[in-house]
Order: sequence, then structure tokens, then C-alpha cells
Amino acid sequence: MPHILPDEAMNSLTEALLQGRKIEAIKIYRGVTGMGLKESKDAIEEIETSLRAKFPGKFTAAANNRKGCFGAATVLVCVAIGGAFWLLGPG
Repeated sequence: MPHILPDEAMNSLTEALLQGRKIEAIKIYRGVTGMGLKESKDAIEEIETSLRAKFPGKFTAAANNRKGCFGAATVLVCVAIGGAFWLLGPG
């Protein structure tokens, strides 16, 4: 069961979770409570579940706005392949 947190910490933690930054939320929780990583992760997942039940639309919007490394890696690979074809020529 999660500890009761000061309002400021809970607001920061909630904002991080709504934006999909779970690791940041765990760090905030650990810093405030002094709990270990496993216990903090479990508490954050419990808080996240509660927030998802209260604000399902906010999580959906945050998830749709994510920009991960996969897109950047795909572009990089395409540029590298294109550059290799350009440098090596047709034969």
C-alpha cells in the first residue's frame, strides 16, 4: 500500500504518470518515502492503476503524444541504407 505523500510530491508524481514517465514517478516516490526500488515500483503501479480508473482520458492522450526512440532509429537506419546505396552506386 502506498504511503501518504505531501501534496507537492503527489502532484509531481501524478503529472509524471499522466505523461508516461513512470521511472521519474518511482524516483520521486523513493526520494520522499525512502523505500526501496521494488516497493516503490509496486506502489507507483498501484497509484497508476488508481489514476487510470479516475482519469482514463488523460492517459490515452498522453500515450498518443509519445515520441519514442523507435521512430528516430527507423529514420537513422533508412538514412544509413540510403547513404550506403548512394556511395556504392549501382554496381
